[in-house]
Amino acid sequence: MILAMTETSPDLLLAPLHLDALLTPNRSLSRRGFAVLMAVLIVINFAAGIVFWLKGAWPVFGFCGLDVALVYLAFKANYRSARAHETVQLSDDELRVRKVDQHGRVRAWAFQPYWVRVSLEENPDESTALFLVSHGRALKVASCLGPDERADFADTLKAALVDMRTRPYDVSAC
Repeated sequence: MILAMTETSPDLLLAPLHLDALLTPNRSLSRRGFAVLMAVLIVINFAAGIVFWLKGAWPVFGFCGLDVALVYLAFKANYRSARAHETVQLSDDELRVRKVDQHGRVRAWAFQPYWVRVSLEENPDESTALFLVSHGRALKVASCLGPDERADFADTLKAALVDMRTRPYDVSAC
């Protein structure tokens, strides 16, 4: 039995779950939108480069290509960082948080759900931070969400914990 926050193996919970959440950063531009944007940028920069070339300012043509390359690299870095995500799973025996960074490295923590407390800190600048607190230690979760989404997730997690704690314990499962 896990009584406090501990680092665990990255395996996901297989028990019946009261909550199974996947938290991912928001990316407003889809892959198709990215392709369309890059095509438009290439056409505009190529046309501008040709105009400058014909006027005798041929070095500008290279800078137009460099412009497109830098936009492409910036979006690729943005999509790479979007691979980061968190999973939060709640079963009768464990609340597990699994964080995967943009490089695929996994870190996981487990809490005994009867001891964990959900703490949403609201700052004067309207930013928020969500923590799972147990035995004097805290783990920040849902960092990739916006303030409103984070507050909604905190409410959902609190409700799932209350529901799990108040549900009659099934002795026959032992």
